[in-house]
This record gives sequence, structure tokens and C-alpha cells, in this order.
Amino acid sequence: MRVAFDAQPTIGSATGIGEYARELARALSTTPGIELVPLSAPKVDPWRFDRRAYWDQVLLPIAAARSKAKLLHCTSGTMPAIASLPIVLTLHDAAWLRVQGHTRFYSRAYFGTLMKRLSTHARAIITDSEFSAREIIELHPGIDERTMHVIPPGVAEEFGKLELRTNDRPSILVVGTVEARKNLEVVIRALPALPGVRTISVGPSTPYRDHCAAIARELGVEDRLEFRGYVERSELFDLYATSTVLAMPSRYEGFGLPLAQARCVGLPAVSARGSSLDEIAGDIVPRIDPDDVAGWRDALAAVFADPERARRRAASDRAAAVERFSWRSAADATAELYRIASV
Repeated sequence: MRVAFDAQPTIGSATGIGEYARELARALSTTPGIELVPLSAPKVDPWRFDRRAYWDQVLLPIAAARSKAKLLHCTSGTMPAIASLPIVLTLHDAAWLRVQGHTRFYSRAYFGTLMKRLSTHARAIITDSEFSAREIIELHPGIDERTMHVIPPGVAEEFGKLELRTNDRPSILVVGTVEARKNLEVVIRALPALPGVRTISVGPSTPYRDHCAAIARELGVEDRLEFRGYVERSELFDLYATSTVLAMPSRYEGFGLPLAQARCVGLPAVSARGSSLDEIAGDIVPRIDPDDVAGWRDALAAVFADPERARRRAASDRAAAVERFSWRSAADATAELYRIASV
């Protein structure tokens, strides 16, 4: 089967959605019976709103029509209003309808309101977790529940092969866009009780970064907070290999890829309780209410009190995590859905 595949999220500074598109395409390219046609426009910035809308609504449907494919897979939660091919839509979560009220009105109108309407026309919808499936069904009342399919993303094989290294500087790694729902501030507020520990934030910035920096200055820990911004893949691997613990304090996540990555690395982690993170954390990762500063302080302090014990505990779960978060499994399930949706 020939499938047109929206690879535009892999262009430029790819975030979690870019990782999803890149790794799924790589796994699908070796899936028997699937001929994948990746579609992208390298000169069109997918992270500028006007360029993104132009890609979704003009360039993508034209490229899909020319691909001679049987199906179009839209991978990043948006889809064309008019397309000549049946569409499989990956709708990662319902964040635009649930927790993005602080964003610009035109972004909410496009990613939230318009896509809520258009998604009802998708032949099939893939989402990342049972939590996201429930959210989407609740907030998109026009969607036929029979079109919903939970196919968890995988974790890149490189994470499962990383070797942890010692680091003289104890550190907390926080991976993800620096925005309000990711809740970096609760980790910053725990820092005064963790002497000598630094927090390394990795991911694109929003105005929320200034809010976090102000909190750090107020608490006198600004010299122990690093904003790395978007980093290359090699640097990200190095940070996972050398950090003491990963913190995932998000108030809302459709999947929580950094937490899954940490489990595959064998890196100790502390996670927020709620949303999809309860599914991803399993039994091995401590979960704390997102805004419980004392709880975060105590959970992180326990890791730093005996980091070797924390590493041994995380390592005991690593093999199971690598097997669970497999791109091979995700690709096989996606290919089967293509076959169903194309009928």
C-alpha cells in the first residue's frame, strides 16, 4: 500500500511531535507491504503559525494528490479541510481545547476549534494514550468512537542503548517546551532545599520562561537554573546519560515522551500525577501532585540522597520499558490501521 505521510514536523527544531513523525516514518519504511511517501517542504517553517497553516491547507493536500498514494497520514494533530485522499489523523491529545487558553486567539481557533470540526471527517484517528482517547471523545462530540485507535508512540532505539555515566554535578533534567502546562516552576521552587543541585531545562521557549526565571531570581537559585533551549540529538543523549534524575512535572500530557525515554535509559525519574503520565510512569516512577512543592522536594531529595540506589531501581525496569515503548510495535499497529482505513 502506498501511503502519503506528513513529515513536515521533522523540519527544523523538532519537538516531541517531530520525534514521533521521524521515528514512525523510519519504522514504517521497513514494514512489509507499506510504501511510505514522506511529504515535506524544507523551506517552510512548521513552527510559524502562518507557514504551518499554509502547509496544512495548501501544500500538503497538493503534494498528497500528486503522490498517487491510497491514503494520507497527517501526523501532528492538523489536517486539510479539503483533500482528495482519505485521511488517518494522529491527534496526540486534546490540549488545545483543554489547557491552551493562554495562547493567541488565532492559534486556539485553528488548532482547537477548526481541527475539532475537521477531525470528524478523518477516516481513522490515532492517539497516544487511553487518557488522550477519553479526552478527545469528551471534547470532540462529533467524532465516532469507532474511529479512535490508541497506538502509543515508541522511543528511539538509541535511548535503550545509552550507558549512564557519572557526573560530579548533580542535576535535574526537564525536557519539553518551556510553557505553563509543563510546570517547570515546581522544580525551581524545590531547588532551595536541594543544595548544589542544578536544573537543566531543554526545549523551545515561550514567555513562560521569563516567569520561571523570575521565580529563580526571587528564590536565589538563578545560578542553578540552565535554559539550554533546543539542543541537537547528540547533546540530548548526553544529558540523559549524565543527569541524576529526570523530572516530568506537567499538569497535562497526552503521552509524556521524556518520561518514556528516561525509563528506556534507566534514568531515575519523578513524575507528576494525572493525565497520561499515570500510564507512562508504571509502578517504578514516583508520582507527585503537580503543584505539591513539598512533595517534589522530598521525592527529588530522596534520589540525591542515594543516587546509586535510585539508578539500580530504574535499571531494574529498563528492559521492560524498552519492550513496551517499541517503534516496531507502533509501526505494525499503524500499518494495520492503514489497511483497515483504506477499505
